Amino acid sequence: MNNIKLGNPAVVGLAGFGMTTLLLQFHNLGWCGLGPVISMGFIFGGLAQLIAGFMEQKTGNNFGFAAFSSYGAFWIGLGIIWVLNSLGVYESSHTDVGFFLVGWTLLTAIFWIGSMFIHQAMFITFTTLLLGFIFLDLGHFGPHVMNIVAAIVLIVCALSAWYMMAAIILNDLAGREILKYGTPLLKGK
Repeated sequence: MNNIKLGNPAVVGLAGFGMTTLLLQFHNLGWCGLGPVISMGFIFGGLAQLIAGFMEQKTGNNFGFAAFSSYGAFWIGLGIIWVLNSLGVYESSHTDVGFFLVGWTLLTAIFWIGSMFIHQAMFITFTTLLLGFIFLDLGHFGPHVMNIVAAIVLIVCALSAWYMMAAIILNDLAGREILKYGTPLLKGK
């Protein structure tokens, strides 16, 4: 029997998700340019989350596998849209990006339901992510001010993801629960 303790891939996935989400909202609020968002989007939000997702698959965690792999692909896809726009190869309009976001809103709604079976920290993260996507959708098809509302909600989402990352790391290091996750909202099996 193998008694080697393996690291939890969620720490890297949550770190990458939180960092790129935070940086994008800083950009959406006009606090920083797109350069840091694109670079972190490809590497930390994209590649690192994909790797975390693939590692979650090895642990048998379908939710982590699907979520990290999906949002890793989101960041790579969004980065490609920005690069193609910048190079004039294929320019996606504001409406095109809006439809891209609507697709991600619908997928996020599925993860949001799943998060209710995990714990309250996951539910808060996915609730703010779903609301953020909805506000971004509204901002792309309606008043731009909704993008500002989305940025504020998504900053909370990013910090919620980092809270879960911190809980995994600190609880493991301490050998006890320092940061709580909360109980699931729905019971499975």
